[in-house]
Amino acid sequence: MALGKRLNMEKSKKLFEEAAAIIPGGVNSPVRACLSVGAAPVFVDHGRGARIFDVDGRSYLDFVSSWGPLICGHAAPWTTAALEEAIKKGSSFGAPTEGETRLARLINRNYPSMEMVRLVNSGTEAAMSALRLARGFTGRDRIVKFQGCYHGHADSLLVAAGSGLATLGIPGCPGIPAALAELTLTVPYNDVAALTAVFEKHGSEIAAVIVEPVAGNMGVVPPQPDFLPAIENLTRRYGALFICDEVITGFRLGLGGAQAHFKIKPDLTILGKIIGGGLPLAAFGGRREVMERLAPVGDVYQAGTLSGNPLAVAAGLAAIEHLMAEPSIYSRIRQASERLSAGLLALAGENGLAVCGNQIGSMSTLFFAAGPISDYASALKSDVGLYAAFWRGMLARGFWLAPSQFECCFTSAGMIPDDIDNALDAADAVFKGLKK
Repeated sequence: MALGKRLNMEKSKKLFEEAAAIIPGGVNSPVRACLSVGAAPVFVDHGRGARIFDVDGRSYLDFVSSWGPLICGHAAPWTTAALEEAIKKGSSFGAPTEGETRLARLINRNYPSMEMVRLVNSGTEAAMSALRLARGFTGRDRIVKFQGCYHGHADSLLVAAGSGLATLGIPGCPGIPAALAELTLTVPYNDVAALTAVFEKHGSEIAAVIVEPVAGNMGVVPPQPDFLPAIENLTRRYGALFICDEVITGFRLGLGGAQAHFKIKPDLTILGKIIGGGLPLAAFGGRREVMERLAPVGDVYQAGTLSGNPLAVAAGLAAIEHLMAEPSIYSRIRQASERLSAGLLALAGENGLAVCGNQIGSMSTLFFAAGPISDYASALKSDVGLYAAFWRGMLARGFWLAPSQFECCFTSAGMIPDDIDNALDAADAVFKGLKK
């Protein structure tokens, strides 16, 4: 199939036109519009295992995994069974259920730093709440974040936020009061010297440092060996809180996420994606003395009508319990990711393309740049036009990649070695077309 061959997407096109008349941009999350890859959105009908199926009858090997949550693939039988049982009892109560406590205990078991846990509905909500709690606990107003790290779309966190802003080329976001932006100090990712300088100047004003332990919203960018320990040491020295945003890495790098992998102990942790088993669910938690400042026992208010939703909790319990029962999943998906990443780099090089790649666990990104990519500034040097052409070529061959140079590629447990081989064969054909 020639590079750039038009797909039969008549139903997707019609549905997109209908959506655009009533939904801004036709989508409910901007990157789904596929604008940066020069395509119209693919409307999905259903998913099974490692594949998704569009409304026009085509199937695609799925390297997006709903942006990370579906570590075991689509419609995992243990998850669907748990949901079928849960829905028989009702969809929401606005009152406590036993499942919420069970899930909090499972999280604590795998993340000992999360001595207490509060369930919420999204990563944005968890990050926003964790920052409010940090400010309330410390009595300070400033926060530190890293350029290119995305922690949801709360006002204070959209400063230099990567992800969809980078994908769509939006340099900032109107609607954020200047006073809030001024309270957010930004530092290059992996730059210990810059972080140290910020603390030397503003240390007594900083409530918290928030970080993705492995950046996943400027493409995959792992931390340098001294980076996370420096955050931990500086926050302790200056009395600030260390907030670890493991929405992507939580239960993805391993049962204990980045904290176990890198042997760090944050004050607060944010989880999402996998803990909901594909349904909207997130959590934040940490040291008991910090978490007990939350209402109703403390004076920092946070609430949510659908927090701890029984359907989401049931799906999350099923997902985590399955991963705990079969930890070998992690080695399988890591090996698949390593084969895919190494294979793409080798094939691109053979075809004379300037690329580099970062990979850790089941997360990877192929950057169309000479590299290395170690921070937001270097990630932005990528040739987004070449990535877009690569994406379209892979889509035409039946492979669903993130429609953005600045997102992760995820392997899942539903993939088999032949899937990776087929993806590499397709990529080789696409690379040959890009070389011409």
